Amino acid sequence: MEAAPTDPPYNSTVAARLGRRRIPIHTTLYWGHKAYVLFPCWPGDNPVMYGLSLVLVFTMAVLVEWLSFTDMVKFKPGKNDVVAGVLKTAIYGVRTGLSYMVMLAVMSFNGGVFVVAIVGHVIGFLVFGTQAIRRKKAGSDPGKTSDL
Repeated sequence: MEAAPTDPPYNSTVAARLGRRRIPIHTTLYWGHKAYVLFPCWPGDNPVMYGLSLVLVFTMAVLVEWLSFTDMVKFKPGKNDVVAGVLKTAIYGVRTGLSYMVMLAVMSFNGGVFVVAIVGHVIGFLVFGTQAIRRKKAGSDPGKTSDL
């Protein structure tokens, strides 16, 4: 019987006994482009794909902040509030899904992904959530902080 690998961070010896491929499992932040972000084998060992995954995580984090502070759906007196409520619920669902995708990407424990997710949220909040930028928009209510 083959002995289990001794260098962490690899999964249990059960996978080795069953002949399955060993998947690296990190439990601390590590730095490098060899990572799995959101999907198995993606981005893998390719630094260009790793960069693309960082751009994707950054974009998702900015979108989460945009959806948090957007005012796309407004309730108007005399109009059908059910349609507006359903649209707001759909926006909330998309925002929540994107939030969980960013969280799962950060759970890859890759330091670059962690930093990019934080920077994406910060930039998104700076652009869409701060009062200084919101006051410059014509007709915006400075007291309103979120569409949701």
